[in-house]
Amino acid sequence: MNPSGEKHSEKHNQSLPTLRKIRRACNKELYRTVKRLKIWIPPAQLAEAEELYLKKVVLNLQFIAENSSNRKLLSNWWDENVCQEIATLWNVEPADLSRAFRDAFGG
Repeated sequence: MNPSGEKHSEKHNQSLPTLRKIRRACNKELYRTVKRLKIWIPPAQLAEAEELYLKKVVLNLQFIAENSSNRKLLSNWWDENVCQEIATLWNVEPADLSRAFRDAFGG
């Protein structure tokens, strides 16, 4: 219990992440995904995928923040909202991309 007598923990009162944190997380997740695909993605296509992913995350930020501890649910969201577009951009099979993302993300 803290000195003010409140029972709320900071874990349950977290604010939404900053745009910088979101951008870095998206970058890191896609980087790890590419490593697991074991293919080379041109920097321009990687940057375009990062921007696409960032926009999707920002548009669904409330849902993502509320479910931040449920990696499986977030991986399912990624499959439904992001995977197909990035697979088309990178010219890979959506199933392979989804598998690599889940392996990298932990969902």
